[in-house]
Amino acid sequence: MSLRLGDIAPNFTIDSTAGEINFHDWAGDSWVFFFSHPADFTPVCTTEMGRTAKLAQEFAARNVKPLGLSTDTVEEHVKWIKDINDTQGSDVQFPILADANHKVAELYDMIHPGESETATVRSVFIIDPNKKIRLTLTYPMAVGRNFDEILRVIDALQTADKNRCALPADWQKGDDVIIPPSISNEEAKGLFPNGWNEIRPYLRTTKL
Repeated sequence: MSLRLGDIAPNFTIDSTAGEINFHDWAGDSWVFFFSHPADFTPVCTTEMGRTAKLAQEFAARNVKPLGLSTDTVEEHVKWIKDINDTQGSDVQFPILADANHKVAELYDMIHPGESETATVRSVFIIDPNKKIRLTLTYPMAVGRNFDEILRVIDALQTADKNRCALPADWQKGDDVIIPPSISNEEAKGLFPNGWNEIRPYLRTTKL
């Protein structure tokens, strides 16, 4: 199944380290950072799980729920979590789905035969409270994710939604934003009372 931006994230019910999860019910009115791993007890995955746990307050501040997936059983996940916490100095509290039969991995197209016939690649789905897929990232099995970028893009999506703006390259919180060309100057006066810098008619920047 090929999922695209703006699609409704497919629902599923599956066992996890937090018990059985119905995805849409569990997500509720939160954003979701849904990310897959090739397997338990693998080195790169262990660092990523630990990093996610250490960022728990950052995700919570953004109304984001992390959700991991690995193609192993709950029993293996529970053993692995002890190892993650021990080696990474973390406290993993978010659920990890037990997808030994590849039910969710296939639903979300997480298995890429060029990398592995049986293990999931490092997929990332950022899903909004309306259950729409807002961003996808796919990393190869050997390369860990950039969590600074994951937080940055969540900030960017939430800022764009709230303010009807676009964000330039390398945007960080507090930087100037872009007024989309679809918004006329007349409408922009009400939306962006601080005014703007018109570099070109199609490129107007402003501070929020």
